[in-house]
Amino acid sequence: MSTNAIEISGLVKRFGSTVALDGLTMNVPTGQVHGFLGPNGAGKSTTIRVLLGLLRADSGTAKLLGGDPWRDAANLHRRLAYVPGDVNLWPNLTGGEAIDVIGRARGGLDKAKRAMLIERFDLDPKKKGRAYSKGNRQKVALIAALASDVELLLLDEPTSGLDPLMEKVFGDIIVSERKENTTVLLSSHILSEVERLCDHVSIIREGTVVETGTLDQLRHLHRTRLSATLSDLSILSRLSGVHDLVTENGRTTFEADDDAMPPVLAALARAGATGVTATPPSLEELFLSHYDTRVPEKALA
Repeated sequence: MSTNAIEISGLVKRFGSTVALDGLTMNVPTGQVHGFLGPNGAGKSTTIRVLLGLLRADSGTAKLLGGDPWRDAANLHRRLAYVPGDVNLWPNLTGGEAIDVIGRARGGLDKAKRAMLIERFDLDPKKKGRAYSKGNRQKVALIAALASDVELLLLDEPTSGLDPLMEKVFGDIIVSERKENTTVLLSSHILSEVERLCDHVSIIREGTVVETGTLDQLRHLHRTRLSATLSDLSILSRLSGVHDLVTENGRTTFEADDDAMPPVLAALARAGATGVTATPPSLEELFLSHYDTRVPEKALA
């Protein structure tokens, strides 16, 4: 039996001449909180719609909780919960009624958890859906999903419209879900949110995964930024793997390739450097390295 809640291999989806997914391959082990990153148009939402059985892939395979999302959609949807980034509610149902309707479709809700989530998200469940702001509509969908007894959460920009306080509440609850071994696929533009919550990250570009791994694993593929006070810069300029040396107000900053770190640190020690700091790349830097510094292939033609 597979230990992966999600298995995607070589997934291709076209819309006319537009290739939305171009051989996408990705696995999400059971119990993992997996960040799914990419800008609008990269293919994140298309991937999630294929996993929900709302779209049929042109080629490749996708498995969800051991089943086929297209053929086994009805059974799988009782075992998962989905929260989109833009929630529409029944205008004449109250928020509480909407939560219960969605919950019944999944086989029921944990009433105690439902009450706890309503309190923590500060939602008035007696208001009609038409009276809710975007943020409150998101809260309804999140409460319905998180109060359900499901194995998998598919979250596509779930905190869209929430204020920072509610974003923190959401994050705290996801941390609790991880302890319950619930698998989470979290698509988000909020990189700090992904960095805080996720065990593993996949970065998607033009319909294919360009990097995947834990944050520590991904950071090993990129340069570390260092800063130090030292009088002789020549010792660094002679080393390979050192980039962008800048001195300002007595402090020297530069970047070093991962395999250059041991000789760089040894050189700093020999030079009597003081106040040495080393900062690994942030998730934002890892993400932007695939979108800000690469020239689109079309521009090269």
